[in-house]
Amino acid sequence: MEQMRNKILFTSLTMSVVLFIGCSQKIIAPMTSISTTSMLDKKVDSVLKLMTLEEKVGQLNQYNGFWEITGPVPKEGQAAKKYEDLKKGLVGSMLNVKGVKDVKALQKIAVEETRLGIPLIFGFDVIHGFKTISPIPLAEAASWDLVAIKKSAAVAAEEASAVGLNWTFAPMVDVARDARWGRVMEGAGEDPFLGSKIAVARVQGFQGQDLSATNTILACAKHFAGYAFAESGRDYNTVDVSESILQNIILPPFKAAADAGVRTFMNSFNELNGIPATGSKYLQRDILKRDWKFDGFIVSDWGSINEMVSHGFAKDSKHAAEIAINAGSDMDMESSAYVTHLVALVQEGKVDVHLIDDAARRILKVKFELGLFDNPYKYCDEAREKEAVGKPAFQEAVLDMAKKSIVLLKNENDLLPLKKSGQKITIIGALANDKTSPLGSWRIAADDNTAVSVLEGMNKYVGNQITYKKGADVAIGKTQFISETKINKNDKSEFAAAIAAATDADVVIMVLGEHGLQSGEGRSRTDIGLPGVQQELLEEVYKFNKNIVLVLNNGRPLAIPWAAENIPAIVEAWQLGTQSGNAIAQVLYGDYNPSGKLPMTFPRNVGQLPMYYNYKNTGRPTMNAPESVFWSHYIDEKNSPQFAFGFGLSYSKFEYSNLKLSSDTFTKSGKITVSIQVKNNSKVAGKEVVQLYIRDLIGSVTRPVKELKGFEMIELQADEMKEVLFDIDKSTLTYYTANNVWEAEAGDFNVFVGGSSDKTLEANFTYSKN
Repeated sequence: MEQMRNKILFTSLTMSVVLFIGCSQKIIAPMTSISTTSMLDKKVDSVLKLMTLEEKVGQLNQYNGFWEITGPVPKEGQAAKKYEDLKKGLVGSMLNVKGVKDVKALQKIAVEETRLGIPLIFGFDVIHGFKTISPIPLAEAASWDLVAIKKSAAVAAEEASAVGLNWTFAPMVDVARDARWGRVMEGAGEDPFLGSKIAVARVQGFQGQDLSATNTILACAKHFAGYAFAESGRDYNTVDVSESILQNIILPPFKAAADAGVRTFMNSFNELNGIPATGSKYLQRDILKRDWKFDGFIVSDWGSINEMVSHGFAKDSKHAAEIAINAGSDMDMESSAYVTHLVALVQEGKVDVHLIDDAARRILKVKFELGLFDNPYKYCDEAREKEAVGKPAFQEAVLDMAKKSIVLLKNENDLLPLKKSGQKITIIGALANDKTSPLGSWRIAADDNTAVSVLEGMNKYVGNQITYKKGADVAIGKTQFISETKINKNDKSEFAAAIAAATDADVVIMVLGEHGLQSGEGRSRTDIGLPGVQQELLEEVYKFNKNIVLVLNNGRPLAIPWAAENIPAIVEAWQLGTQSGNAIAQVLYGDYNPSGKLPMTFPRNVGQLPMYYNYKNTGRPTMNAPESVFWSHYIDEKNSPQFAFGFGLSYSKFEYSNLKLSSDTFTKSGKITVSIQVKNNSKVAGKEVVQLYIRDLIGSVTRPVKELKGFEMIELQADEMKEVLFDIDKSTLTYYTANNVWEAEAGDFNVFVGGSSDKTLEANFTYSKN
């Protein structure tokens, strides 16, 4: 490296920073008496001083992979422009480049052919795995198992880093209340408390204890902010919410991620209260960088800087670049707005050069934290790549995560678990024999046909007679960009064969739901029932055999009122990733006792959406007279959900009793302890997620009827009882009040403890500030 011309090489020698420029100049800055943080800042500032304005702007520019890396150099078009920018040092990061060979080739250009040799960061959407795929994030959230979720992210980081990547655009921490929105599959559900805990687990899993370690990658908290509150659940749509909703519901998971040390944020496509998030100074500079003291960097979402033109907020790309950098968006993903316009905007006095310096400094600092200046090729080990991708330990980890993600929604007459011998079992549904759909959406590095299908998982149990019939296709032409026009809405030609096979079966397992590409970005739905002809297939089979186990494969809550009323056993199996079929079979046969709980409410009808457990009362929450119509309700459907937030059954039977408070009052310097006894009143050992909710009865801002404030997973042997304790103190009661501050207000509270948000025991207490 010392023989390269016009490069910067950083190394530590007896607590010094040594900068080499070319082969002849050397600047030594003694560091013997400063902290590690100050040392890092010194290093960053030393680089910054060497950079031209154009090179600083280049660090703010992120390009998508633009040519066959090891092929001919592009000579014309946009690819040629990007290639020339890369050689000039006008690119700070690349995305969608993967594999050691390609990553190393591009890094070599940045390090060995540019004036200063500043290394690139390589980003990729490692959302729930790289090649080895874990359950979709919403499914993982259903586990309520923070240790398992953290491990899942760590596995994804280890595999992704082995192919040269050092940055993922995850976790998505948007709180989502509307199942029509396709990207609910990518987050942790509807609750800010649970979402905050999961955000921390995922950040810690991706980033580990040491960002410079080669098995960790940068995490990215997205989408900042309000993306999931898009009107009518339509992706990219307008968001208009109160400051109370923003502070109390939307922002807490982002704050938790920031406090956990996440090094990057991504802003969101949507406008928030009239201002596109990419151009929001309030979100990016005031809240994130000033109030939360976030010192990493913010990347725009794909093209979202230029999209401010379509929003009607910027007149052209140059104006959009001016707005975005002034608002605090540090890196431009694929708009080319910064690299094209920022130098001129500085020269024209429309952008302060200090804002460019601040953004470049943030990006350079993260590159130092990754250790890229010490060794730009540290993630480029071909031997490690070959050894790590898809290794058996990863398969074991995603199988464990998949089993923990399954939620048992219904089990009348103990139809489950299945007997392991002597039964005729008919399996019906195209999804049962699908090896691609279980991978779900946002698994762009995974190969098709690599998931274990349900049929494969079931066939590993050899004691029963298994018959499979497709019944009907879910989708026709399963492409990456599947749309409603490709759903099978007419073909029932295989109904008869499925019905015949089901007629004399002891148990029928019907695997129905959404194809893995019917949820995700850009995949909003107005009908969240079973797509296509599947509902009709379910009802037709039921006429001939009522012993049906419905296994749902889906990326969002579904409205299944007929099934909920008629089908005796329902298993929510989501899209569980590479080991999907093995996980489902082990749960169906009872080798794993399901313990998952819903992270999102399942409505009875799409017309109830958005629907969530922590709603607020109206002035007319109930009937004020028999048969009255003048109260908050529907005339054609109940207000209640089909399956509530936090709900999930087990093969064990858990009973809650003896809810007690250590005191019925406490002050700002004290606390109370909530205790409850939970008994496994069955002969089957199992796990239960015990949930604590509170209600603030009177507030300066109206308060939800119930809010999750704690949970604990316990394991109970047959007939075992345990006492579970929760502490409540001032921080438990704190929220963003009408005073526009976070505080706990004095008053009366309800406390609820149980196995779901709608099945709890209740007590009361009073909080006083004195």
